[in-house]
Amino acid sequence: MKRLVFDKVSEIILSIFGIFSIFITVAIIFVLINDSLPFFRDINILKFLTDTEWTPLFVTKKYGILPLVCGTFLIVIVALSVAVPFGVAITIYVSEIAPARVREIVKVFIEFLASIPTVVYGYFALLWFTPTLQKIFPNLETFNAFSPGIVVGIMILPYVISISEDAMRSVPQSLREGSYALGATRLYTAFKIVIPAAFPGISAAYILGISRALGETMIVAIAAGMLPQLTLNPFEPVQTMTAYIVQVALGDVPHGTFEYATIFAVGLTLFVITLFFNTAAFILKERVSAKFGK
Repeated sequence: MKRLVFDKVSEIILSIFGIFSIFITVAIIFVLINDSLPFFRDINILKFLTDTEWTPLFVTKKYGILPLVCGTFLIVIVALSVAVPFGVAITIYVSEIAPARVREIVKVFIEFLASIPTVVYGYFALLWFTPTLQKIFPNLETFNAFSPGIVVGIMILPYVISISEDAMRSVPQSLREGSYALGATRLYTAFKIVIPAAFPGISAAYILGISRALGETMIVAIAAGMLPQLTLNPFEPVQTMTAYIVQVALGDVPHGTFEYATIFAVGLTLFVITLFFNTAAFILKERVSAKFGK
């Protein structure tokens, strides 16, 4: 009888927490939409999405979000150029090749990377990594997209490695054993058997990594600069959507003004983009679960 009561109370408590999480999500969406309305009443949404200048805090005001979107994705592209090759290589080593003892040691270092505060990553990028890169690339500016992009790629490694490893471990052992029986090596089996089988899950890991990189604030706010310009050159300073939100929220712009409302318009745009990537990752992950019956 006591067990039944305990189970029922636990179920009610867990249900309350589940409903609470839904409530928080709905509340965030409501705040973003409600506080963005004053902005979109005066600014055409098509012009907002297509104009190539973003200067709401300048004398000549322009409200095209493309420079912020471009700066954000420039950081993401540089981050993926680091996270994809290193992430795949480390995941294959940890999942398929490393002995159990070595695997645990590597995982400790990976978890350590995840525990480092992003503000530390930001100052690392600005004060050490950028000056080091300037010795190799003399035309690299002090504030740029290249250095923080690489550091963001290092930062998201623990996330993509963890999820990718889970996807690779979900591949049935019988597939590996069949490959070994035909004379294949571990490395060949990993690339030709395991990775293709786990590809949807690995893709989901990197899509979630993209979402994490999109929402990164401190690294880009410290090391990427505050110049909203439409450029594809990672050696130049850029401003991301999150960095702009920080600039306005912590600056001298009065609360309730039209300029202050721009951060909610930017936040809503970032929310929609992140929602798209998270939904894609969820669909890919479900494909892996359905494929292997887990």
